[in-house]
Amino acid sequence: MQAALRHLNHLYRGTFFFGLACGISIALTSLFLDERGYSKQDIGGLALFFASGLVLFALPVGAVIRRFSGKRTLTVMLIGYALCVGLFPFMPTFTSIAAIRFLDGVFSVGVWVSSETILLSRTDKAHKAHQTSLYAIWLASGYVVGPLLALGVTKFLTLGQAFLVAAGFGLGAATYLSFKLPADVDAPDSAAIAPRADEEAGTAKGPRLGNASIFWRIKTSCFAAFSYGYFQAAVVLFLPLFLIESKGIARDRTIILPGLFCLGMLLCSNAAGRLADRVGHLRVVTALSALGMLCVLGFVFLDNYWLMCLAVFGAGATFASMSPVALALTGVVIQPRDLSHANSIYNVFYASGMLIGPPVASAIFQHSGGEMMLYHLGALWAVFVLFSLVFRKDDPAAGGNRLKARAMGAVAER
Repeated sequence: MQAALRHLNHLYRGTFFFGLACGISIALTSLFLDERGYSKQDIGGLALFFASGLVLFALPVGAVIRRFSGKRTLTVMLIGYALCVGLFPFMPTFTSIAAIRFLDGVFSVGVWVSSETILLSRTDKAHKAHQTSLYAIWLASGYVVGPLLALGVTKFLTLGQAFLVAAGFGLGAATYLSFKLPADVDAPDSAAIAPRADEEAGTAKGPRLGNASIFWRIKTSCFAAFSYGYFQAAVVLFLPLFLIESKGIARDRTIILPGLFCLGMLLCSNAAGRLADRVGHLRVVTALSALGMLCVLGFVFLDNYWLMCLAVFGAGATFASMSPVALALTGVVIQPRDLSHANSIYNVFYASGMLIGPPVASAIFQHSGGEMMLYHLGALWAVFVLFSLVFRKDDPAAGGNRLKARAMGAVAER
């Protein structure tokens, strides 16, 4: 168990470098495209190509992991991601930018699924939310520092040159993990850590589950992933533009917003994970989503810049802290042999949200204004909260399943 945790520390550090690359890229993408003269509709359309890459590769990457291992897949995907980020500012036409954004999505989802599969396979069921929250904290740390670096780098370099800095961090992550992360066969998975719990559940052996069976077990996690992907993709692209156009915020003051969002997760994610391991993952996901919905709606009524920064922080503290808990719920209800498959399905829904969110949000923004865009995001989270309440028993810790879940956790700890 201690060896597995040491291996996870390497994964966390590599994730930080990846987060730095993402943080710089995300903070500058819409500003770079706007500077190049692309309209809001064009920006939303390019995000559509990125999300298409996510959706189309999310399921196949699970098979790739089973064929080549999580470590090999993760390393190759990081290299591909870094190349895409570095080439992005040199693409001369809309078509070439769309192509590189599509490949960016392919490699990004490869990084996510392989990282999450490695993570969930090396943690026991009693502490999954805690470990996924640590993973999210390291990733969020990169996202927090990345926009701050972007703010400093753009004082001396052009926006295009700043993407090369991001690419360097992506290559750094690939290099570090290729040397430090042990091969998958050298690390115990959760079946080895808690075999008695799996045997008591009666599912340690048998055929792999199909798509429909896995989806039904993780449907609340999938809806949470879809809602978060939809919200995240739309807000990252259009909240800065809404604040510039409707609230009169200076353009350079919007660069730090992604960092504030991730800072909220950085400070609150671990507490949310520990709480979820104790009282139930879905219960915490539902509460955080309801609070986050209020933060989103707050942008409509706030005019003070610092209060809006606080609302961004609150959205990160709720929505971004909710996401690793939803991922942990997937790891709790799915057996180790099906984790790569389940993570692929989970990320299909996350990517689908990212695919649908930007074009819908851009159309609403273009025709009805930024306030209506925020109202429709609030409505999405309201529907999810209702859905999670209806299917609250999907969490083993809910209702009559709670004692059984605690007993399985105790077995895992022994």
